[in-house]
Amino acid sequence: MARVVVGLSGGVDSSVAAYLLKEQGHEVIGLFMRNWHDTTGTLEGDCPWYDDQVFAELVAKRLDIPFRFVDLSEEYRHRVVDYMFAEYQAGRTPNPDVLCNREIKFDVFLKEALKMGADYVATGHYCRKLILEQDGKTTYKLLAGTDPNKDQSYFLCQLTQEQLRYALFPIGDMLKPEVRRIAQEQKLATAKRKDSQGICFVGKVDLPIFLQQQIAAKQGNVHEILPSWRGYTTPPKEDLASLAEPNHYTVRDGKKIGTHNGAHFYTIGQRKGLGIGGRKESLFIIATDVKENVIYVGEGDSHPGLYRKALRILPNDIHWVNPTHAMQTGEQRRYQVRIRYRQPLQQAELICQQEGLYVVFDEPQRGIAAGQFAAWYDGDELVGSGVIER
Repeated sequence: MARVVVGLSGGVDSSVAAYLLKEQGHEVIGLFMRNWHDTTGTLEGDCPWYDDQVFAELVAKRLDIPFRFVDLSEEYRHRVVDYMFAEYQAGRTPNPDVLCNREIKFDVFLKEALKMGADYVATGHYCRKLILEQDGKTTYKLLAGTDPNKDQSYFLCQLTQEQLRYALFPIGDMLKPEVRRIAQEQKLATAKRKDSQGICFVGKVDLPIFLQQQIAAKQGNVHEILPSWRGYTTPPKEDLASLAEPNHYTVRDGKKIGTHNGAHFYTIGQRKGLGIGGRKESLFIIATDVKENVIYVGEGDSHPGLYRKALRILPNDIHWVNPTHAMQTGEQRRYQVRIRYRQPLQQAELICQQEGLYVVFDEPQRGIAAGQFAAWYDGDELVGSGVIER
């Protein structure tokens, strides 16, 4: 049996993961990481991490496993939060949860666990790992979780073979109700606790207030673009660069209908937070211009400005979970792709060119935002991912 360090988060999923590993006969150690101290902009309580730690300790005591604590807040600020601020400052929409898994849980936290003599690190993620042995070489596949409503493989889309080597996902083949049932049967303190929401380790935040720690509020104008805007044409499929290019508007293309407090605080596809009413249908953000501090909106969920047929990922931002799967220049492959968590998988063709990887969807996609991650799958297997450049 192995020594396994479990990232006890204070939630039900990691609690049941620890229980299952102990039942399997492993030597289990619970390790709680505190990654964030500042409560600016948080919507739930003054110290959300404190409650998490209390619940994690209660679970460790109930399971009779050692409990350890580590403060990784400096690394978290440097690797995740500073990146997040920089992306919003540039008018992009980052995904801090993906970064948190790549940079913290399966890097800094993993190294702390290895110092404790761990053979593996376990988390409560709903995903699975498949080990393949071929010609004396071991490779690892990252698979979607069995529960289609809770699959979290997207958040782990940037993991490497080395990180997967040490990773265990004990609840990956379980359904959420089953996890809750086990927690109740074992009288774990987290059995009825709500799932965490918001930014990884920070919690639910009022994003503009949170970002104003580093990005100043600045009033600008909201301009509405009509569906009849002259620029809504679909380039031929052969013109990949044009197909992946987002629409570019100027204030002359639309009518001013309101004001906002900073284009940095908004993202493509966003509906709430504009404060402009009196419409038959909701207004959606279809573009932001942080340089001119202008937001462009369109009325209705079917507005053509919300949809695009393709996106591009720069060469340095392309990641293959198994590098042997990497595409060569000129190669084309079909995969299923998602551009946000919980989005149903979309059929698409990946085309590798010298200037980057193009993802061309069978159907136009709503709310493609630069800075987010696109992840591509072959059936249940998450094959690769990349940061959307445009």
